[in-house]
Amino acid sequence: MENKSTYVTLSQSSGMKKFLHNSWFAITHDKAGMVGFCLLILIIVMSVTAPVVFPLDVESDPSQILTAPSAQHILGTDHLGRDIWAQIANGGRELLLFAALAAIIGIALGVTLGAFSAIIGGRFDSVMLFLADVWLSIPRIPLLVVLSGFFSLTSMKLAIVLGILSWAGLYRTIRAEVLSLKERDFIEAAFMQNLTKTHIVFKEITPNLMGFIAVNFSLLMRSSIYSQVSLVFMGILPLEQNWGVMINQAWTQGVVYNPKCIWFILAPTIMICLLIISLVWVGKALEDVCNPSLRK
Repeated sequence: MENKSTYVTLSQSSGMKKFLHNSWFAITHDKAGMVGFCLLILIIVMSVTAPVVFPLDVESDPSQILTAPSAQHILGTDHLGRDIWAQIANGGRELLLFAALAAIIGIALGVTLGAFSAIIGGRFDSVMLFLADVWLSIPRIPLLVVLSGFFSLTSMKLAIVLGILSWAGLYRTIRAEVLSLKERDFIEAAFMQNLTKTHIVFKEITPNLMGFIAVNFSLLMRSSIYSQVSLVFMGILPLEQNWGVMINQAWTQGVVYNPKCIWFILAPTIMICLLIISLVWVGKALEDVCNPSLRK
């Protein structure tokens, strides 16, 4: 019993440290992962510091409408004569917060339901599996379009809805992994000590799932960004300041037919692509943490 108790103690303290060490090792030893990590950090730093370093134009300037790039406006101006670069610098903040919130909600639901489903088993597990299958069959974009007809979807509300819609895929992955972990010595020791299921899930199991959680966090962020940009482009979401809104405005103003101000639509498109690529490369590098067979 003393040896098994030691497993329980060690699992709590070493799980997170091992994950952080393996994650950093995986990123630094993968060229694409390191580039993606640096790119993601640059985007985050730019988004956080932009309100001070590159404040947005609050007033339109009719004399500067849709101008070409110049020394004063390095990416030109938009349909209201506002600087495009300032909008680019400030446009990622809301998108990052939105994607992170949706991913956190999806991760919290998927991990909690998946772990408890595997631990409890029985009828609860069968019901949850059925609900996950139903949830996965729901078409996301059409559902959001329908919901927008009944409710006013702000970015915050949309993030919550997308988070709730995203739990089922992760639920299945976590459930399968927890079923495997149940056979490990430290989990058996925890059951023998009559520890609560909540303690076992959040103190013993979750630290050993951090690799899966990190990979799926980047995947959920990417999926959320695609969904929001798609809905903004279709004009369903309110026009708040982000890169998706810039693409919508540039498209409606016919910028694609005006070569001198093409950066109005190219710049936010490129920034969204860079953000997605950074998340993909970081997620790919972190796969090594939860899938040793992929390690080089």
